[in-house]
Amino acid sequence: MNYLGHAFLSFGDANILLGNMIGDHVKGRLALDNYPEGIKKGLLLHRKIDEFADNHAATQRAKLWFREAYGLYSGAIMDSLYDHFLANDPKIFASEKHLQTFTQDVYQKLEQNIKYFPPVFAAYFPHMKEHNWLYNYRTMQGMQRSLNGLARRAKYIPPIDKAYELFVGHYYQLAQCYYEFIDDVTTFAKVELNR
Repeated sequence: MNYLGHAFLSFGDANILLGNMIGDHVKGRLALDNYPEGIKKGLLLHRKIDEFADNHAATQRAKLWFREAYGLYSGAIMDSLYDHFLANDPKIFASEKHLQTFTQDVYQKLEQNIKYFPPVFAAYFPHMKEHNWLYNYRTMQGMQRSLNGLARRAKYIPPIDKAYELFVGHYYQLAQCYYEFIDDVTTFAKVELNR
């Protein structure tokens, strides 16, 4: 899952949220010691969610549509696509307004812990907030921007246009994979947080 998924799976806790959101920028066990307990718990949760998502049967099936063109990047592509389906899931966000309120709450909570932002996250967080990346996963145009952002960050990824075409072409099958996955990952994250 990408940013929206990690935010949702933080269940409103500001410290868990920050750890969950910055997880890609904090590497190794020693780096964890630089953070308070709650943020550390969020960092560990981020890693566990990524591993769970990568190995889930629905994700494995979904990645097959991207594997030929994108190889190992198919997992990163699916992370973004899951956020699109999450943003449009009426069980989780009953309306666009509900999603909008959720995203503003996330930005506000993240800013409570701004002193713990890793440099890379600190550099792009203002853009994330200003352009409301979390909300924009909802739209097809937002997904195009998200995939283009992935292409800018991933040095060796093939041209990303094909990924968007595959997303559109397999939209309903990918949505089915999301629906098979979301309840499982939500239960998994809750269990992990209660350990």
